[in-house]
Amino acid sequence: MDLLTANDQPGAYPDSWYAATADSPAPRAPLQGDVRADVCIVGAGYTGLSAALHLAQAGRRVVVLEAHRAGFGASGRNGGQLGTGQRVEQPYLEKIVGPETARRLWDMGLEATDLVRHLIDTHRIDCFYRPGIAWTAEDESDVADLHAYADHMDRHYNHRVDVLDRDAFHAICPSPAYRGGVIDHKSGHLHPLRFALGLATAAERAGATIHEGSTVTSITNGAQVTLKTDNGSVTADHAILACNGYLGGLNAPVATRVMPINNFVAATAPLDDPASVLTQDIAVSDSRFVVNYFRLSHDNRLLFGGGESYGYRFPRDIAAKVRKPMTQIFPHLADVQIDYAWGGTLAITMKRLPYVARLTPNMLSASGYSGHGVGTATHAGMLMAQAIQGHTDGFDTMAAIPTTPFPGGAKLRSPLLVLAMTWYALRDRLGL
Repeated sequence: MDLLTANDQPGAYPDSWYAATADSPAPRAPLQGDVRADVCIVGAGYTGLSAALHLAQAGRRVVVLEAHRAGFGASGRNGGQLGTGQRVEQPYLEKIVGPETARRLWDMGLEATDLVRHLIDTHRIDCFYRPGIAWTAEDESDVADLHAYADHMDRHYNHRVDVLDRDAFHAICPSPAYRGGVIDHKSGHLHPLRFALGLATAAERAGATIHEGSTVTSITNGAQVTLKTDNGSVTADHAILACNGYLGGLNAPVATRVMPINNFVAATAPLDDPASVLTQDIAVSDSRFVVNYFRLSHDNRLLFGGGESYGYRFPRDIAAKVRKPMTQIFPHLADVQIDYAWGGTLAITMKRLPYVARLTPNMLSASGYSGHGVGTATHAGMLMAQAIQGHTDGFDTMAAIPTTPFPGGAKLRSPLLVLAMTWYALRDRLGL
């Protein structure tokens, strides 16, 4: 299935609250004819746009090929949460890569959040950035785990968060579903599409060229890399694959390790009483296997992400899909009007850590951010830009993270995910 066209109109942003509240520019011209570049980047999401910006600032001739619009994919549809660290918890990283590398990966995660804030400030990107993300749990065991993790991070990484019991958390998020949690004020949340569009503008001002409506149909490797579209080609000294869940068949080694999945978000009508959801301007994620995540928009809507998807097609009624978990968390919103509901395709890996790789001597790739892409993808783009310039330390650290192919490769990864999702969904419903 071609995920570039399976669920969306070619060249059009989804009917999301993000698209409705972003200052989208006119479509950029598709690639026409054969051109030459120092670096060709496939994909104009956070990864590709960050790489383009940093390479253009270094004086490289950069061409970005985007099948639809800049920020069209997960970069313009996600929950907008900018979390610290990596996608997985530090004790897990310590076990699989050792304490020293785990510390380095933690520091790089902090670099990622700092980079996003720096780019917002430097390029004056109006994306409503606010600090603070809460992680919360629905039973006492999960609360104890969160609090133990907070203690671990304080003792071993000097990273302090607010530790909240049930009453303290309910004073911030009065949901009957939650029993306590933590708040990390070094994390934050933003308008993801406005951030992506701001990166695109900054990259163009630095000298990069972005072609929209330019689907890459083939890649020929060699001393130089040639990337073809229906109407032209780019021959470059280096190439970057920044496709994430929309890679398709462009590269089999990446496809065996990175799997696209769908997630869904809804935006309610402006709430009469936003304090019945959150009393602080923070974002929230919970401890479910199929994570619920939410925050208030700047116009007092609840932006709620959740819902299970067992195939690559979006459901016909996305609002109903999201309303179910939303009302489990906030029963008083059972009848609230939903003004926007949309789906998006992200990508995961077996270990929920990004897959960063040098596929050939002059072709790099980064993807599989597993729901942690606002900072990690932006950072990965910068690291690949640095690697092309010969500064490979950061890239090499990320590329050394152990990666496991999905059993059965690209063909069987989706059926196996369906089995796993079905089991975990059943377990949640039965309270096992």
